[in-house]
Amino acid sequence: MSDIVGTSPTPIGDALISSPAEGTGSAVGSLQSDGGILAGDAAVAAPYDPESGFHRAEFGTQALVGTVQYHERHVFLCYKNPQVWPSHLESSESDRLPRLLSAALKSRKGAMKKSTRLTICEGEDGTDASNGDVLIFPDMIRYRRLTHFDVETFVEEALVKDTEWLPGSPTSITGAYVFVCAHGSRDKRCGTCGPALIKKFKEEIGVRGLQDQITVSGCSHIGGHKYAGNVIIFSLVNGEVAGHWYGYVAPDDVAVLLDQHIGKGEVVDHLWRGQLGLSEEDQKNALELKRQLANLTEQNSSGCCQGSNGNVTCCQGSNGNATCCQNGPQKETNSDINRAITEDGKDKTTPDEKNSSSARRSRSRKVCHLPTWFETWEKEDTYAVLAVAAAGAAICVAYSMYKHHHSK
Repeated sequence: MSDIVGTSPTPIGDALISSPAEGTGSAVGSLQSDGGILAGDAAVAAPYDPESGFHRAEFGTQALVGTVQYHERHVFLCYKNPQVWPSHLESSESDRLPRLLSAALKSRKGAMKKSTRLTICEGEDGTDASNGDVLIFPDMIRYRRLTHFDVETFVEEALVKDTEWLPGSPTSITGAYVFVCAHGSRDKRCGTCGPALIKKFKEEIGVRGLQDQITVSGCSHIGGHKYAGNVIIFSLVNGEVAGHWYGYVAPDDVAVLLDQHIGKGEVVDHLWRGQLGLSEEDQKNALELKRQLANLTEQNSSGCCQGSNGNVTCCQGSNGNATCCQNGPQKETNSDINRAITEDGKDKTTPDEKNSSSARRSRSRKVCHLPTWFETWEKEDTYAVLAVAAAGAAICVAYSMYKHHHSK
């Protein structure tokens, strides 16, 4: 299950808050289903199916970028495990807590300042993700043991008013969080790829000794079954928490995501679906801009090429296609280029906004700004880049004519 509050709602069942007579008010009462199955109960995962796994015919065949719906905040409810989740948790009569939380979010969507997505993740009592716990990103906040009696108050205080819901004992969370869609009852591809990726993530994390720094959890439907394996990573990049979505992730990609994305803060372009805080169009523009800047930097580093007849020829790009030469140093480094997708435009922040930001950071709850890098790239910047490229080409041509004239 993954709902975005602020978009057209998905029909759900009865959303009335249960009366005290219907339960004890404890987390166990909220989590008890008709069958009495809790996350701690054993559940046997389905065997790996190659036809719906990483070697299926459709795997890797469609474009990924721009496939994440716009949202500014992501809420995860820890609840049972993927093996017992029904296809639509938000409308399951036997699963009161996710059903009532989804309904409350939708009923208060107009009052929220941030569009909010709800997803279910694994919950296991006695761990850092106990049943009923709520994780909020990019705020990096955990609330403990939400019950179905507390849902409306929690939504009002924590998500509408953006204050702390004190009964939930709010605490800050640190490190990186990896969520892998393993919602097999919703789609077989997620049920096949998800568990295999979770196992691989845990193995690679163990090899690197990062168990205390990276948390991995299975999660419910996040949209885009056809892109399975689907992975969401929340981690600290350039001082800000960013949420990035990846698709068509295979076990061989896990080490790259750990080392490059989490370790270095660099987006893995060929698997990237999009980012929290960016619209679908901005996601596409972000990746295209990054590629253009990287191409210009590569051209500059190779310099102008000279043919055997004395004429200036075009330089060869890494993809085998001829590209125009360009003179003059470029200020964009690899770090700068990668930051285009992850860093907000701090230079455009007004003094009042900076003071407001400082005041917010002084609270006990850390609220991180969403990346708004795209707003800092104006048309004039594009024209400037093109002008530099054109000027470089003109210099090359002029030099060629000059040398040819003096050789006669």
